[in-house]
Amino acid sequence: MESHRKVVIVGAGQVGAAIGFNLMKSGLIRELVFIDVDRDRAQGEAEDMNHGLYFAPPITIRAGDYDDCKDAAVVVHSAGLKRKPGQTRLELTNVNVQITRQIVREVTQRTRDAVLLVVANPVDIVTHYSLKFSGLPAHQVLGSGTMLDSTRLRYLLSRHYGVDARNIEASIVGEHGDSEVPLWSQAHIAGLPMENYCESCRNGYPDLDKAEVLRQVKDAGEAVIRTKGATYFAVSLAVERIVGAILRDEHSVLTVSSHFDDFLGVHDVCLSLPAVLSRKGVDHVIWPDFSPDEREGLRRSAQALRSAIDEVERTAGGV
Repeated sequence: MESHRKVVIVGAGQVGAAIGFNLMKSGLIRELVFIDVDRDRAQGEAEDMNHGLYFAPPITIRAGDYDDCKDAAVVVHSAGLKRKPGQTRLELTNVNVQITRQIVREVTQRTRDAVLLVVANPVDIVTHYSLKFSGLPAHQVLGSGTMLDSTRLRYLLSRHYGVDARNIEASIVGEHGDSEVPLWSQAHIAGLPMENYCESCRNGYPDLDKAEVLRQVKDAGEAVIRTKGATYFAVSLAVERIVGAILRDEHSVLTVSSHFDDFLGVHDVCLSLPAVLSRKGVDHVIWPDFSPDEREGLRRSAQALRSAIDEVERTAGGV
């Protein structure tokens, strides 16, 4: 039985297609199905990838419908309106929550076994409502969260320090958005605390402007959107990494968005902390030893998300 190697992507836009393309090349799965309200678009993406199968591991790629979810290991929710120039992630909320309601209903009518991985923005709020609408166990519904923010941070640090990004451990947590929090106290380069790294070498790196680095991380998506209209390559690589951790039952630690009933006094929110991912989804969450500033920043981030959810409840007449 190959259900553990089947992934369904709901939403065959630029993000969904890029995710599918990376999964096609990865060798992780044996079957990939695109579902989209525009069936022709889904069919076109599948055919375009099929034409390159000579260069990829064996895989079946096709357009399908929600019945294809019944034996999927992971269902990726990447559908919704895309972010426009000048638009915040939170401004996307109401319409994408309504789209999510329809998608989750269709998926859960066919399966209650697949892990539901949310990529649609605003990802933390869409993850919250995906869990609410699905009635699935909390560990089975997660969002891509701050995976992309964390890799953007590592990229910027790698440029500053002249070190391969893969040798940098530095994470963004909280909301995927304006209130996100960098865990500077936990940042390491080649196993050394970041603050001590320069002392161990003679390269004379300039002082790091942490506020400017965080600004660049926060503005990175908007900068790409201004130039090419959308972001999809980097996030698709992040999603491939999450899917791999789930399908291979890796117990890898990744900063994905998951549900908290009581997060530093804030009730019922989804946000990102380092989480151990396994075949069941979120196996458990790791709570780093936050500095006081990080802890307060995370509390504010959770409250910002809770306020956004409350606003959805008010403006959408209760969802």
